Amino acid sequence: MRTQSSDTHPEIERRLIEAYRTMTPSQKLSRVVEMTRAVQQMALARLRSTYPGASDRELTLHLASLWIDRETMIRAFDWDPEEKGY
Repeated sequence: MRTQSSDTHPEIERRLIEAYRTMTPSQKLSRVVEMTRAVQQMALARLRSTYPGASDRELTLHLASLWIDRETMIRAFDWDPEEKGY
């Protein structure tokens, strides 16, 4: 059987899928929230190293611009990612 990820052993993937099948929708949603937070924290760490003098607000806007399109960033926050760096 071919796995969804080339670096995952088929037995491990089978166990993972079985574990997901036993989870409640609430548990699955909790996992998604945890993973999203982890991705955001990694992105924020990269942004801090890229923009060492940036304020918390600027870092938050840089982070948001990774998920929100340029036009919305300008309309909602009066902040242009192309001018500011993302």
